[in-house]
Amino acid sequence: MKKVLKNVSFVILLLKMCIIFGQETTAQKRIVIDVGHGGKDSGAIGINGIQEKDVVLSLATEILKLNDAWNEPLDIYLTRYSDTLISLSNRTKLTKALKPDLFVSLHCNHSDNPNARGIEVYVSRKQEKYSKESVFIGYQIERAFCKAIGYKSRGVKFANFQVLRETVGYCPSLLLELGFLSNKDEGSYISGSVNIQQIALAILLSIKNQ
Repeated sequence: MKKVLKNVSFVILLLKMCIIFGQETTAQKRIVIDVGHGGKDSGAIGINGIQEKDVVLSLATEILKLNDAWNEPLDIYLTRYSDTLISLSNRTKLTKALKPDLFVSLHCNHSDNPNARGIEVYVSRKQEKYSKESVFIGYQIERAFCKAIGYKSRGVKFANFQVLRETVGYCPSLLLELGFLSNKDEGSYISGSVNIQQIALAILLSIKNQ
């Protein structure tokens, strides 16, 4: 019953957004930030039990706060605002309804190798309308982020992730792996509140400059 109620609530929210957005005439750049995992899906679990779902939600929340403080904020929407699990199909449906200028999915990495480190940017392997633009923006964001934070670059890579595959035909679409929670240094760094602010600002600025 709870699952049914959650799905109904999501559909109602989606319909309301469609009505509201159909009335808007704003020229602001619209961004959808997909906050990975959530609810019973913790994602990667790193050092000291840090969970990916909590890290990316903290980052997304901080991005919203920083954006709201600007004189000319971006039009940013999240796929989840709390510790809830939204299906991949509902994330992509929401994105298509919002018709954004950019889709960015936030994640953190994990490896059995404790020395693995760095940021990865993924774009869809599927060739669609916004494939080339996704690659270009991916390189720009990765370069800006690594320069700002000092993370090692692991490159822009191609993958068949559902959230990318189903959105790249509608807007440039990226998935960011923001360091390894299994790495002592990166896991500790991304756990700090001040560092969360710095990472969020780096992501926001890199998006704004596209």
